[in-house]
Amino acid sequence: MIAMLIEDMLLAIGCEIGATVARVDDALRAARTGAFDLAILDVNLDGKPSYPVADLLKAQGVPFLFATGYGREGLDPGHATAPALQKPFAQADLEAAVARVLAR
Repeated sequence: MIAMLIEDMLLAIGCEIGATVARVDDALRAARTGAFDLAILDVNLDGKPSYPVADLLKAQGVPFLFATGYGREGLDPGHATAPALQKPFAQADLEAAVARVLAR
């Protein structure tokens, strides 16, 4: 349900959705085969941390940000400097975060 809300927000700000996945294995597959400008990762995908996906994206040079209800303090120390957006967030917050990540 949250993924659908984020999709709607992204579409409203002019983004295209390349993939939406709910499991780490699917996210890794999408990261390996997808062609996209930015990824938004929930820290928790079906009970598993998405850090391996973040590692792969980073190695490929694909910008990403974490969306998390835990806040920046809840990120694994190895990813503490990654961009993060705390849930719940408004569309304006998402738009600003996407712009910041793409500007890097």
